Amino acid sequence: MKKNLLLATLIGVGLLLWLASGIFTSGREPTIDTKTAALAQTEQSVPRVRVAQFNAEQRTLTRMLRGKTASKRMAQVSAETTGRVITRPVERGDRVAAGTVLCELAVNDRQVSVEEASAALSRAEIEYAGALELKDRNLLSKIRIAQVAAELESARAGLVRQQLSLQRTRIVAPFDGVIETLHMDVGDLASVGALCATLIDLDPLLVSANVSERDIDYIKVGSPVTARTSTDERLLGEVTFVGSMSDPTTRTYPVEITVPNPDYHLRAGLTTVASVETQTVLAHRVSPALFTLNDAGLIGLRAVDKNSRVVFHPVTIVEDAVDGAWVTGLPGVVRLITVGQEFVSGGQLVEALDVSVAPAMASRL
Repeated sequence: MKKNLLLATLIGVGLLLWLASGIFTSGREPTIDTKTAALAQTEQSVPRVRVAQFNAEQRTLTRMLRGKTASKRMAQVSAETTGRVITRPVERGDRVAAGTVLCELAVNDRQVSVEEASAALSRAEIEYAGALELKDRNLLSKIRIAQVAAELESARAGLVRQQLSLQRTRIVAPFDGVIETLHMDVGDLASVGALCATLIDLDPLLVSANVSERDIDYIKVGSPVTARTSTDERLLGEVTFVGSMSDPTTRTYPVEITVPNPDYHLRAGLTTVASVETQTVLAHRVSPALFTLNDAGLIGLRAVDKNSRVVFHPVTIVEDAVDGAWVTGLPGVVRLITVGQEFVSGGQLVEALDVSVAPAMASRL
């Protein structure tokens, strides 16, 4: 019994000594492996990121508009009197100047009516001159003199009326343009209001487009425009009209761009994409892959300041381009994080590797 108790006591004392040896040796110098692990842990506490310097540039902002070409004006030229068409000296597609005869109607008795009205005017003038002589000798009453004067004015109006009736037999172009459609042929009987031809004016040419509510404030009258048609024609013009009331269905505003077209080589109805210059700003061109969100949900870019700490800059995207996005809201010169921006936060200390200084090292991140 005593032997068993003594053996148990010895075993217990041995265990205590063994545990005590671990406590007293815990502060000894670490091995090489322990030092390496501690060093790696220290390095991981300061994350590495790749940065690049971006400089602000003067950028002329543009807005893309889609529309179509249209004629400046169009007129459906019609007859103002009745008569049979005796000549039609123009054909479809002809360019005509203002005053060119499009259709000519038969004169009939209109020339005779003009000669008759002219003779009546001559008689009225003679009568009026005689009445004035009698007036000077007090041989004619004022009432008779007024009657003679009224007859003279009536004769003058009658001559003008007959001359206009004769003139209306010639249906002429009201402005320079091109004949798009002919509605009469020789032998047709024209009535008042009957169409002779459709005339369109293509110089200048218009580009009609609709602009959304978001972009309408950027479009100003006089803004220069570069456009390209579906036939790959390049157009240069300027904005000449910006609507003030939106379409109730599409909620878009009408915009007109005027383009010179002196030789009429551009046609109406062509699909057109126009680039309107709006304003010039200082902006940075960045890759859309660099965009990130902060805790408040604002879109922006993360940069590194001179103290190697992360700074979040909210930005505004002012233009999307093929080679990147143009943004405002950044300092003139900024070091943006190009790799690792999603793994750091504002105010955090980082190790920044500049790709322009050590590209080989940065590529290993």
